[in-house]
Amino acid sequence: MTLANAHSRDPAERVASVPAADTLTPADRYQELFEAVQRARVFDDGKTFVDCIPRQSPQRILDAYRAQQHRDGFDLADFVHAHFREEKAPTSHYISDPNQSLKAHIDGLWDVLTRRPHEHPASSSILPLPNDYVVPGGRFREIYYWDSYFTMLGLVESGRRDLLAAMADNFAWLIDHYGHVPNGNRSYYLSRSQPPVFSLMVELFEQHGLCQALKYLPQLRREYAWWMDGAEALRPGDVHRHCVRLEDGSVLNRYWDDRDTPREESFLEDETTAARSVRPAHEVYRDLRAAAASGWDFSARWCDRADDLATTRTTAILPVDLNSLLFAAEQQLARLSEAAGLREEAADFAHRAQARRAAVLRWMWNEPLGAFVDLDWQRGNPRELLTAATTAPLFAGLVDDDARAARVAATVRDRLLAHGGIATSEVRSGQQWDQPNGWAPLQWLAIKGFARCGQLPLARDIARRWLHTVGSLYERESKLVEKYVLHHDGDGAHGGGGGEYPLQDGFGWTNGVTRRLLHDDPDHPAQHACAGTR
Repeated sequence: MTLANAHSRDPAERVASVPAADTLTPADRYQELFEAVQRARVFDDGKTFVDCIPRQSPQRILDAYRAQQHRDGFDLADFVHAHFREEKAPTSHYISDPNQSLKAHIDGLWDVLTRRPHEHPASSSILPLPNDYVVPGGRFREIYYWDSYFTMLGLVESGRRDLLAAMADNFAWLIDHYGHVPNGNRSYYLSRSQPPVFSLMVELFEQHGLCQALKYLPQLRREYAWWMDGAEALRPGDVHRHCVRLEDGSVLNRYWDDRDTPREESFLEDETTAARSVRPAHEVYRDLRAAAASGWDFSARWCDRADDLATTRTTAILPVDLNSLLFAAEQQLARLSEAAGLREEAADFAHRAQARRAAVLRWMWNEPLGAFVDLDWQRGNPRELLTAATTAPLFAGLVDDDARAARVAATVRDRLLAHGGIATSEVRSGQQWDQPNGWAPLQWLAIKGFARCGQLPLARDIARRWLHTVGSLYERESKLVEKYVLHHDGDGAHGGGGGEYPLQDGFGWTNGVTRRLLHDDPDHPAQHACAGTR
């Protein structure tokens, strides 16, 4: 079947041709077997078991475990390996041919990172999709919501309209099918989402002539309703899921997960963290899950004490970047509703956007700091930690005040700008979303945010520093990675560290942002970076 014919089929028909999704999570499906495997650390990485492929029906495996577990000589690891097939990450990552340019390397990686629905196994945790999709790489063998937007930036520049169109329909299908975009297309991610970037994706599709944005208005409306569920009934001080109504009547949003159990992909880590806390375990689990929904898992941004994840209080924090992205979605919904002739709806979304703008400017602007910060709604005070999220209101078009944009630019230049790009925060917590790491999506928000507000010299400076970072490591190690140390030594750039798992190669959003920045700066020395030349 040709690609054109495949995409002409109805999405439901395409999904029907692959194994059906098992929407029970591995913890629900395998119950005490799941807990035994994760607590015994049968696999070094907790994500391995939840991604394993059962060799027979899950119920038969559970029945066999219950029948055998108390027998003399029972070996849990042997049982698991006999009944499950491990979905291993590639042992040999894609390595460039000697002298291959950075741009050519990225262009060649898209096929390596593409997954095809007809290859999905039955009864695993994967949620089938109608079309092909691009994964980040390494241990991340499924789509991730906000990662995919930054990946799409590179697909455009690589001329991969086929993959862009496939992924556009995949995200619309997820919203139609589940009511929101899950964190990733795994059953254990269904209870949460990630930063809501579907409106940015839709804008990208229209900008590059893929389709009219109006095509996705129903999905945009449905996703927005999911984020705003329960908001209308809230009184000042009330909260429900993602929504918080403040004392002045404003409604702002937080990250949330509908479950309050350990993350299944990090089960033992979360149990260990909760055991150190004086709070009820279910509160700690919810906050750890909500931090995972933010995409910033983990960071001192969410903690009372930077060095202790047990003090994570994500659900008590209203993030400036989340509310900026929802402002952008409200603006998009107003525009598309007007284009569809839905004038009352257009006016309502425009009003919501302006109300959110006013709330962000009132509650999240720190005048002495000259930056936007998160708000601790439970304690009624802004967070003191400066992070790269401060650029999100500029990126989203929420700031139309040149003086305020100039203040943010000065603060970022003085406190977050590093040798290799914009730092994630000012704190060294040992977590991956803090010093000394830099991440591609945060570079993009800053670059486009400052450019949008007329701070072009700083935007160009961040872009050039980031390209130097990526190009430097590529010359030495012939690859792109998930995150980078922004303070270079005499050997050039190095991959970042910290967090719950080793540094991952690939890597979707690094490829996407870098490919777009190479397009925007044709004279940058990274254009001539070649694999293995350092």
